[in-house]
Amino acid sequence: MNIGNILIAFLMFSFVVIFHEFGHFIVARLNGIEVLEFSLGMGPRLFSFKAFKTRFSVKLLPLGGSCAMKGEIEKSDDPKAFTNKKVWQRMLVVLAGPFFNFILAFLLAIVMIIMGGYAKPTVTEVSENGPAAAAGLMPGDEIVKFDGQKIHFGKDLLVYFTYDEITSNKPIEVVYKREGQKFSTTIVPVENTRYLLGFTYSADAQACIISQVSENYPLAKAGIVAGDVITEINGTAVSTGEALQNYLIQNPLSGEAVKIKYTHNSLDYEVTAVPEPSTSWTVGFDYNLYEYTKATAANIIPNSAYEVKYWISSTLKGLVQIVKGKVTRDAVGGPVRIVSEISNVVDESSKYGIETVILNLLQWTVLLSANLGVMNLLPIPALDGGRFLFLIIEAIRRKPFDREKEEMVDGVFFLLLMVLMVFLFYNDFANILSNR
Repeated sequence: MNIGNILIAFLMFSFVVIFHEFGHFIVARLNGIEVLEFSLGMGPRLFSFKAFKTRFSVKLLPLGGSCAMKGEIEKSDDPKAFTNKKVWQRMLVVLAGPFFNFILAFLLAIVMIIMGGYAKPTVTEVSENGPAAAAGLMPGDEIVKFDGQKIHFGKDLLVYFTYDEITSNKPIEVVYKREGQKFSTTIVPVENTRYLLGFTYSADAQACIISQVSENYPLAKAGIVAGDVITEINGTAVSTGEALQNYLIQNPLSGEAVKIKYTHNSLDYEVTAVPEPSTSWTVGFDYNLYEYTKATAANIIPNSAYEVKYWISSTLKGLVQIVKGKVTRDAVGGPVRIVSEISNVVDESSKYGIETVILNLLQWTVLLSANLGVMNLLPIPALDGGRFLFLIIEAIRRKPFDREKEEMVDGVFFLLLMVLMVFLFYNDFANILSNR
């Protein structure tokens, strides 16, 4: 990570946070609430200025921000105090932050769709004699609905296969378009055994850099880590990710040992690993993720909305996986991991021109903004969703919640959030060091 990339990531974070807090700020002012301080960051002030009866501050720790309103902490009889406003007004103020994050994500998605288009969920390949072929699917068909879920982009199918695992031969209803006409069919998944080494890479014309190594799989056990570069497999030189992909297509992995040469920190190594069998269910077709179609004036707005919906859905499904314990520790990332990923995106995208860099940064900002909106709506005290929950209780009871108890609960959960943040920082640095 270089300083320039870190600065880009910091500016992206700051922009998303400022927009969130601006939502609280503007709705508070519209409802006659006095805002004492609008700040970026936490801790001691680095600098500040006062305007419109509000102090605007930048603070030492670049974590989040705040919109401090009169009456939130100290009791006040001022009619401009937050606590003296009607419950529906306070609800609007609390929800405004996450809502503005979704607005920001939508606006940036519009720019992104105009610039780069979108990836239609078209079938790119159908396995011969596979379940999709038996169901009548053909390359070029556009998937409209899959197992009851509406599909707008190729990555909607990616989310389905990632989070809604197919675990049986239960028939799947599919609606697709061919030459402008809609058809429906039924795919019956079949069981498939593949042999895996447990790693991912980009099948492009660049060096074959390992992007991720799965825990407890052969390559991880052999000591290979993300960032290592594969240079040879079973005596065949592979100078690019595309070359490795072509080799594996022609020589599918089996239960036989594989010899791999790779570089780690510019030093050459060789290991022998035995692929492990992995049983899964397959539908027998591949779909488009990388070929983008230029948006028309009529579908820019709908596709921008679908883009935001995609990231909201991905975030929620990811949270469900975490709660179920299906996410390993090394797959969880915090601020440092995100900065590292953004830095990598800038470095890789710069090879293809400034427009590609901008498009990838836009997508990351859409992701961050939608993610922040969702996370803040969780009904957890110390977050906007928790405050909204207290306001719902107040509306039902028709009297304010005990402020001392609310502040105590908020304080406990804020401390827990800080502990979580410390864990995420530790986990990020541990993963970075292990990868090196």
